[in-house]
Amino acid sequence: MTPIPLQSRLPRTYRIKAIKQETEMVRTFTFDGSLGAKPGQFIMVWMPGVDEVPMSVAEDDGAQTRITFFAVGDMTNEFAKLQVGDLAGLRGPFGTHYEWEPGQHIVLVAGGYGAAPMYFVAKETVGHGCTLEVIVGARGKEHLLFVKELEALPHVSLHIATNDGSAGYKGFNTDILEKLLSSCPRDSHSAKKKECHPVDQVFGCGPEMMLKKISEITAKYDVPSQLSMERYMKCGYGLCGNCVIDPLGIRMCVEGPVVKNEVLLKLAEFGKYHRDDLGKKNSFDAPPKK
Repeated sequence: MTPIPLQSRLPRTYRIKAIKQETEMVRTFTFDGSLGAKPGQFIMVWMPGVDEVPMSVAEDDGAQTRITFFAVGDMTNEFAKLQVGDLAGLRGPFGTHYEWEPGQHIVLVAGGYGAAPMYFVAKETVGHGCTLEVIVGARGKEHLLFVKELEALPHVSLHIATNDGSAGYKGFNTDILEKLLSSCPRDSHSAKKKECHPVDQVFGCGPEMMLKKISEITAKYDVPSQLSMERYMKCGYGLCGNCVIDPLGIRMCVEGPVVKNEVLLKLAEFGKYHRDDLGKKNSFDAPPKK
């Protein structure tokens, strides 16, 4: 484990430079300053007297940092009330990040507001000569995020999937993933003769049941994948143990959130349950609380 510098473990105040209303419930805040985050890493966002929560990084270009969040809980609802010029406490970055080789053919699968960190990945990978298939999924077209930004990037083929069919393919984004991987299997005759361009890696970010399906599909086609696991994180540097995963005991804030599929396949709780702030198990297939 690489020690995290003290200045990264303590919050610093950053001023909000710009605010963009992405959808009814989703906003993007741009902060004046860089935390040096890499695609897939997260930062802890602090509001004094309210709470501190982890948030994925939508972009860090060395001069400013962007985060995209869904205003759904007590802290994020209060956070959404901030205006341009206001200050917020940020610390980090924390965790692992996506890794790739220059020139690779990569599929990015994004569900919901997972499109924000996937945009960060896309922007960095195309800068390294990678060719991308980006699959963005949402319940309906009104929930799609970062579509225009992704379309503006070079070497990107964008695929849209919506549950209700209001935009793009009617169905799940993982259906498109399977079609892409099955069209040119890595060990096929066509791939070996370079008649098609097989996928080198798959990256995913979004709801856990989507990630579970990506894990199964990529294992089926023997394609390496890296997926971003979301867990309840408190400290960010592996001290509290709240984000430990069964049965390996790895900490998602240190050994995650981006995890390779060969590790995910060993996790008993992946796609089955997660723990709340008290450590209680909550099943993913449990009926919603009334």
